[in-house]
Amino acid sequence: MTALGFLYPGHSAEDDYPRIEQLLGSDIRLDLVHTGRCEDTDRAHPLGRLGAPEPLAAGVEELRLSGAEAIVWACTSGSFAYGWEGAHEQIRALAMAAGMPASSASFGFVHAVQEIGVHRVAIGAAYPDETAELFADFMRAAGVTVTGVRSSGTGTAAAAGGWGERELFELAGQADRTDAEALLLPNTALHTVAHLPALEKERGKPVLTANQVTVWEALRLTDRRVNAPKLGSLFTREPIIQV
Repeated sequence: MTALGFLYPGHSAEDDYPRIEQLLGSDIRLDLVHTGRCEDTDRAHPLGRLGAPEPLAAGVEELRLSGAEAIVWACTSGSFAYGWEGAHEQIRALAMAAGMPASSASFGFVHAVQEIGVHRVAIGAAYPDETAELFADFMRAAGVTVTGVRSSGTGTAAAAGGWGERELFELAGQADRTDAEALLLPNTALHTVAHLPALEKERGKPVLTANQVTVWEALRLTDRRVNAPKLGSLFTREPIIQV
């Protein structure tokens, strides 16, 4: 049994995680602990407080006692808002507090893009414009070419969590670019897991979503590889060898 731990902000799309656990169909357990939620995602400062060491450390002990082998901070905006260097410092502090490998949803996107071997991506963000651009800057810092950014103007996790299939597919269609090799939808408050195969079929390319890459990142930290086609092409590809 491989136990993976997640620190998830508030209550929006956490039901994606039991769905993912079921679709993995193997000896993998996903343990989720809730942290505080920041309702105002319009500025970087509240997002920074959301990912501060104290709120994150509060859930670490519970995950340690659950037997987690790795921990991922399941909040994209609460990690990329710190910038490239600050996000690295955040996960280093989390790993030290937890005594185990740690990462965040933002680095999950970086590593997932590397895994599928693409270099040019489009971004569809259920964030305000300013926050969406912060995520684009984070991906650029990782050496990824961002061909376009589309933001929905959604200001809270609660609002994003209320989205259905229609809103999700509208954002994906508006954000996608013909010159993008993959489409990124970075918000763990969005319910996306049930729609991954349909999204990729409609867009004709890999679609990476926040809760999907967060779980994949935890598996990467524990050197587990699972073939789960219903979780999108990220979970069906052979590993890319970095040279």
